[in-house]
Amino acid sequence: MVLLDNLARIAEIEFSDIVDATEIMETKLRIMLTEDGFVDVWLSKKLANRFGFHREHKVTDLSYRYDNFPDAKWSNISTFPYHFHDGSQDNVVDSSRFARDIVEGFRDFMNWVRVMLREEKK
Repeated sequence: MVLLDNLARIAEIEFSDIVDATEIMETKLRIMLTEDGFVDVWLSKKLANRFGFHREHKVTDLSYRYDNFPDAKWSNISTFPYHFHDGSQDNVVDSSRFARDIVEGFRDFMNWVRVMLREEKK
């Protein structure tokens, strides 16, 4: 079973160039980024392998989330129940760029955050 502690360690070691600090806040992991914003991680305690990775961009107020909580509203997405909220709650796209495994999906999401931070600096 993947624990928030495991993902915090991955963030601190593998993504030390973009991660300032991590903190477990009851049921979620908050990852403070060196640049603007943060990433929150939720792992369901009741449903095996259910997760959500959320990036909040404070300057633009945009949010991005990769999750696999099966919302029937997004059942038309080819990767359902896996989906990606691209900038807002209502802009949902297929999530084929991210692995379905929690740990590898987290790494893919954090790599995506890394690329976005580099692009935002330009």
